[in-house]
Amino acid sequence: MPDPITVDAYAKLNLGLVVGRRDHDGFHPLTSLVQSVSLADRLVIQLTDEDDFTVTGMAESEENLAWQALQAVRSEVGSDRPVTIALQKSIAVAAGLGGGSADAAAVLAVAARLLGLPEDRLAAVAGALGSDVPFCLIGGLALIQGRGEQITSQEPVGEYAVGIVVPPVELSTRAVYLKWDELDGPAAGAFPTSHLPPGLRSFEPLRNDLQPAAETLAPEVAAWRDELSGRWGRPVAMTGSGPALFAYFLDEDEARAAVADRPAGARSAQAALPVVRGWREVTGTLAGPE
Repeated sequence: MPDPITVDAYAKLNLGLVVGRRDHDGFHPLTSLVQSVSLADRLVIQLTDEDDFTVTGMAESEENLAWQALQAVRSEVGSDRPVTIALQKSIAVAAGLGGGSADAAAVLAVAARLLGLPEDRLAAVAGALGSDVPFCLIGGLALIQGRGEQITSQEPVGEYAVGIVVPPVELSTRAVYLKWDELDGPAAGAFPTSHLPPGLRSFEPLRNDLQPAAETLAPEVAAWRDELSGRWGRPVAMTGSGPALFAYFLDEDEARAAVADRPAGARSAQAALPVVRGWREVTGTLAGPE
């Protein structure tokens, strides 16, 4: 039996997210600057004698995108080869951090090579699973447009860290978009340029148009954002459809000290660094994209 392959699947932050009006298909065209960060879920994947899927850190479900990704690869190649996946969750769910998409991307990459799916078919399979999955296959820093399928990689911008805090709220992406429509598509205020890391200032103005909708649905998100901003002495942004909040710091030590100074009750609070890929091999025979 082949040895198991262990991979880390990295969370993403929407550093900016501009939302367009819903089109005739019901989708909202997006323009987003997205960055992979070092906060990661871990997956162990192996060809075995019978299927098995286990999850720790959240409820187990066959609806999990990681398992759906395996099924999608099997369907594409016409294989029923048994596979086991053990998923250890560290990325908060329903938080705007793309953990499910990251897990799916990592499984796609590994399963494609194990089961023989050509690399040039991966992007189409990824897009069918979710709008964030194509980016998570590549990772790093990228400008995302359309429905997530238009990905323009950018030169890495380092020399900063982020502090990420997830308030004790779960937000459905669909509910946030519906509220955004109901509010007549508000544009959010831009993140202050002077508080951006120097390497990101050429991308300004950066804003998250879903923030007003998320904070209307869950006013406690705004309360947490204000509280963290006051404690940390800097603006705090929201990623994706929320509720995860983040701010920029000089280095990981400063970010770690900041997230330690937070109100009680957060679902998650971690310091992270930008990374140049969407997933990476920890053990096994595969290498993540550089």
